[in-house]
Amino acid sequence: MGRPVAALSLVLAPAGAMVLPQPLAAQAPQTDIDRAVAALRGITTLRANFVQTDRTGQSVSGVLTLKRPGKVRFQYEKGVPLLIVGDGKALTMIDYEVRQVQRWPIGNSPLGALLDPQKDVARFAQQIPTGASGVVSLRVRDPKHPEYGTITMIFARNGAAPGGLQLDSWVATDAQNKQTTVRLSGHEYGVAVDDKTFRWTDPRPASRR
Repeated sequence: MGRPVAALSLVLAPAGAMVLPQPLAAQAPQTDIDRAVAALRGITTLRANFVQTDRTGQSVSGVLTLKRPGKVRFQYEKGVPLLIVGDGKALTMIDYEVRQVQRWPIGNSPLGALLDPQKDVARFAQQIPTGASGVVSLRVRDPKHPEYGTITMIFARNGAAPGGLQLDSWVATDAQNKQTTVRLSGHEYGVAVDDKTFRWTDPRPASRR
């Protein structure tokens, strides 16, 4: 299997949508939006399976490993020559098939909502009705910058998850209306994660690094 078509969307779409101001003061959670934000911030480590689907319906799977603050690894299934790693400062996408490496600040990615506990997600979040009492859906979009696109996060009530809400999936939509959906399963919280997990091998010739 080749590289997933929607890999760039996973990292970049909507590019910059999560570059959000820090809150002025912490407030006790009162609404579902507050509870969802608190649930994200309550994650210390997380390991989960993921399935990533692009707008054409092409899907690839893998394992997500997350460690706060800012560290993440999307390890794709065997046969997909792609790796996405966040080291706390930047997100790096490594394409081993073509020996290319691309890097962006975490704050310029929609994954900033998941990785950075200081992001004031609630300020730009809108709760979307789901029709299910156990499901919370938040759409995050900066109205001053519609070109940044949108990210929609779906939470399910789960007493085993931090804050009682579990992030089950998200949909990133870029400025060209291209969507990437990531669904999580098999969540494991508080697992031991070595920082070596977020290292990667540079496929580029030494002269190009």
